[in-house]
Amino acid sequence: MSQAESLMRLDTRVSRRSNMLLEQGIGKPRRDKVCLGAFAFLFAEIIRYSQNRVLGIQDLEAKLGEIGRRVGVRVFELLMWREKTVHRETRVLQTLVFINTVVWRALFDKQADALGRSTENDDEYMITDNEPSILRYISAPKEMSSFSPGAFLAGVVEAIAECCECPARVTSHLVPAEDMPLKTVILLKFDREVMEREKRLEAGK
Repeated sequence: MSQAESLMRLDTRVSRRSNMLLEQGIGKPRRDKVCLGAFAFLFAEIIRYSQNRVLGIQDLEAKLGEIGRRVGVRVFELLMWREKTVHRETRVLQTLVFINTVVWRALFDKQADALGRSTENDDEYMITDNEPSILRYISAPKEMSSFSPGAFLAGVVEAIAECCECPARVTSHLVPAEDMPLKTVILLKFDREVMEREKRLEAGK
């Protein structure tokens, strides 16, 4: 068999596989999972691609957050389409529980490890993941020790909170602990209008 024939046969197999993927309905959840190694490689390339187009660490985190927000919108739309028992939450606590459980399970096949509220500021909440799978194979050089690749995940959460009509400023913080070097806290600071709406709704009960 000539090289040209081999390439044509390979191209046919790839095209057939692509057509099968495109023909699958989005309403039916797929049971197979993306290989973590493949995703880690893709995420590392996203970081490298972004790094080559920014001037500093803050810009890089902002770029990753922007990419994460685009992903978050699509994740939310897909979940609303697939999960017939799930409806869009518009209250702060219900939105946080939705992200902590439904969204985390859809993305990482597990719910987040903790959900808490700041003891100092009523408008701040925290979602904790002791070992985010997207960070497992990511390491920053010493000169970028302050870089938080979890900014991508913060962007995902920020987009979903906004889709639930609970806009917030979301940031990611690496807080290593014993036996948990990748422990990450996603901090949500909800807009003032959101908290005022919550107070009105509570008062109207």
